[in-house]
Amino acid sequence: MELLIQLLLLLPILPFIDSACDTTAVEEETDHVLLSKAFSSVSGFSVSAFESPNRTCPSRRITSIDLSSRNLSGTISWAFIKNMSFLQSIDLSNNSLKGSVHGGLWSMPKLESINLSMNKLGGSIALTPTRSVSSSIRSLNLSHNRFTNSVNLSGFSNLTVLDLSNNNLGVFPSGLENLSKLLNLSLSKCNISGRASIAQHLEYLDLSKNRINGSFPSDFPNLGSLKFLNISFNNFTGHVGGEELKKFGKSAFVRAGLFNSSKTQPNEPKTESLHHQMKPKPKPKPKPEHEHRIGNHELKKPNSNSSTHNRKLVLILVLGISGLLIVAAIVVCSICVRRKARERQRRTKWAISNPVQHPSRLDKPGPFAFETGSGTWVADIKEPSTAPVVMFEKPLMSLTFTDLISATCHFGRESQLADGKSGPIYRAVLPGELHVVIKVLDKARDLRNEDAVALFEEISRVKHPNILPLSGYCIAGKEKLLLYEFMANGDLHRWLHELPRADPNVEDWTNDTWETHTEDRHVAHSHACSRERLYWHARHRIAVGIARGLAFLHHAGSKPIVHGHLVPTHVLLGDDLDPRIADFLLQTGTCTEADDVYSFGLILFELLTGKPGSGDENVAWTRRLVKDGKSVNALDPRLKLGDAESVSEMVESLRVGYLCTAESAVKRPTMQQVVGLLKDIRTRGGC
Repeated sequence: MELLIQLLLLLPILPFIDSACDTTAVEEETDHVLLSKAFSSVSGFSVSAFESPNRTCPSRRITSIDLSSRNLSGTISWAFIKNMSFLQSIDLSNNSLKGSVHGGLWSMPKLESINLSMNKLGGSIALTPTRSVSSSIRSLNLSHNRFTNSVNLSGFSNLTVLDLSNNNLGVFPSGLENLSKLLNLSLSKCNISGRASIAQHLEYLDLSKNRINGSFPSDFPNLGSLKFLNISFNNFTGHVGGEELKKFGKSAFVRAGLFNSSKTQPNEPKTESLHHQMKPKPKPKPKPEHEHRIGNHELKKPNSNSSTHNRKLVLILVLGISGLLIVAAIVVCSICVRRKARERQRRTKWAISNPVQHPSRLDKPGPFAFETGSGTWVADIKEPSTAPVVMFEKPLMSLTFTDLISATCHFGRESQLADGKSGPIYRAVLPGELHVVIKVLDKARDLRNEDAVALFEEISRVKHPNILPLSGYCIAGKEKLLLYEFMANGDLHRWLHELPRADPNVEDWTNDTWETHTEDRHVAHSHACSRERLYWHARHRIAVGIARGLAFLHHAGSKPIVHGHLVPTHVLLGDDLDPRIADFLLQTGTCTEADDVYSFGLILFELLTGKPGSGDENVAWTRRLVKDGKSVNALDPRLKLGDAESVSEMVESLRVGYLCTAESAVKRPTMQQVVGLLKDIRTRGGC
């Protein structure tokens, strides 16, 4: 009876419970419907990643969209996203999205973080504040896109981080001076001209590589609050003192404009004009012959009658010593010239330049033999013009094996970059100024041609910003040759270990005529790479890029792609040090995704410790230090450690490497988890 009474009491309440669940379900369905509509014209998108595992009440709403590095392409219908009222963060970085961004996105009530970097987005960025319209966005990253000069930031009152670098803004964004909370601002490479208009109280400011004018430091934020500054390659005027050079480094002011060195403050070291290279100090004039002294006593001049014989002896002695000095100078000069030539050859080996064209020596029918550093490979084909080169990106190009022979000087030693594990590697410039790397696959000679074609086409379909794309292939007899895009920075091993070990003298850059001299540009680029590798943020960016590329191979397709031999020499670096993984699907064996994770852990250790190779001793040594809480002792001494925060980030990254190199494969994280762990280690960046 009591139970019946309780049920009767609950009956009026049940409709309200059902109604509340239904309302929440409708809200969730609405968010998913809006998301599906927003990405309806985007290839590579699947709404299933946002679906709740439990469709029963209660359900969750969509508060975050994280689709970075998902190979998305197409145009988003932003108006639907604007109606997702619970959205707090959006990360669509590292894709191929295009079109403009709906202005309503900036005023979404709970949206605090937007990252749309490294896409093909354009149009305007504008929000005018009113009583009813404002922006809650705190972090906005629109770098590496196609945004133009219609930028009005006066309504972004809550911004603390703003990155608009690598866009075509043309002029300074309006409203910057009103952003009182802004701490981090990057406008590098935005083609900006005109006078600077900068918010105060900044901690990070990068205006490099524009045509901005103004007075330094009067037009700038309080230098005391700035922790990072780069105004290089602009048209500023003013004065840079010793304190500024010491705090921000000389690279912050390379070609920054015309600076007056006469306004040196008292007790401040005098600096030369940054518009010209510092002139060497004049050498002291030699003293006259009659002023030679020993100690405090002047040498007396001997009389002519008693010194004739002595003069002859002195003359003979002087001539003998002079001859020896000349011989020694010639020997030293020849050694220096030889060393300089070797250094230049090593530094410019990966520089983009046309090899000297030699006669192709094709006057006789094949087969054709080509010498390498470690042996010979033979193209068993009578007429090289009968072997076509298939180009995936430029299918209308009509090339044959003859063109490859000509572009590589008959696959000569001067065009060979390395003897790779899979075969010799050459550089070439094909017709149309197409710079490529040609890789000969020694281990694919016994692979049937139809199987090779299927394999190469499968590789060409793998597209991701951190995967080196396959440009084409050529089958000449049993030889299989692959063509890749040329990466001027070479591979990760070369970048870490073979560039000059000393931090370059940036003063020497000020007279480089980069606009006209290609060779100087390559040398300066090498200096920049050498300097960049000393900074933790650059290595962290490389680690995240490699992790994203490997995660894409493992998780993006219908079946995982296992690399099987991920080592630093199989990671190429683009112009912005963006890593590209190469040589996947070319390895044989029974490797698993867990093996790739272990290999990534070794690369992460190498990035942080600076120790080359993957020997068991190095791995055991690093893992022992991490386990004992002494990770700092493992860090590369060449790294500029900076403050405690950056050291903490490096230590956290070593712990990620520790997880990846666990002895038991089941204890290793997936690459998707590794990407998440590394992305959570936030670096402030800048160099």
